[in-house]
Amino acid sequence: MASGHPECPARISAIDRQIVHDGFNYEMRFLDAPRATQAQLARVHDADYIEEIFRLSPERGSVALDPDTQMTPFTLNAALRAAGAVVEAVELIQEGELRRAFCLVRPPGHHAEHKRAMGFCIFNNIAVGVAHARSLGAGRIAIADFDVHHGNGTEDIFQDMEDVLMLSSFQHPFYPHTGFDSQASNVVNVPLPANTDGSGFRQAIEQYWLPALASFRPEWLFISAGFDAHRNDPLGGLMLTEEDYAWVTRELCRVSETYGDGRIVSSLEGGYHLESLGRSVCAHLDAMIEF
Repeated sequence: MASGHPECPARISAIDRQIVHDGFNYEMRFLDAPRATQAQLARVHDADYIEEIFRLSPERGSVALDPDTQMTPFTLNAALRAAGAVVEAVELIQEGELRRAFCLVRPPGHHAEHKRAMGFCIFNNIAVGVAHARSLGAGRIAIADFDVHHGNGTEDIFQDMEDVLMLSSFQHPFYPHTGFDSQASNVVNVPLPANTDGSGFRQAIEQYWLPALASFRPEWLFISAGFDAHRNDPLGGLMLTEEDYAWVTRELCRVSETYGDGRIVSSLEGGYHLESLGRSVCAHLDAMIEF
């Protein structure tokens, strides 16, 4: 993104530093992300939209896709690798080389709709990975999104698909001002008022997400892991902590172990207070490693 934008390279650096500080670099296998192919993107995005993104990619300077979302000469490659990381994670888990993966990527993806970039997102990374898993015969797939913002793009792409369950918790009213009135049969949205703390968040997950997951019995679980609901985040108004992210991750891991042999693909979405972002990601990783 352009200089001064909150969706900046320092986000990845902060997470990398915390991973090393906490010693997780000794417990994980690290892989470079390939580029997603246009055919993989076209499973969830309109072909004309994909062509437009390639056409608009600038050789210098920046191009605004919407008021919040810019492309520089480096954005297209990063966006292709972000989506490609989730595809690669699916393939490695399908082949039995991994059981769980965390995709440390930017730009994020969950606001990218079938035909539109928005909210810092170019391609919907999680959606591309879910569609790839479906192409491999994955069976029932659940997507859990705990970003402070509603995952409107993911809902736009998968609404009313019987083999995909989407769960999203988010601050409301808040950007992108969607999700609170969804009628999709396969979507469980949990709007949370500003200043909701960890207790309120956990109660909502226990009341709405966990029963829906138990009924659906997902064979794969994907996580849109946004950490901008943290109490220190400058863009959000919820009051979560690292312990809340560890708790929800453990709950999702239990579901995955019960119904899906532990198959989880998690991908970074938001999170803009750098120190809190690094600590929250490591709490998420620690919970996944526990199982």
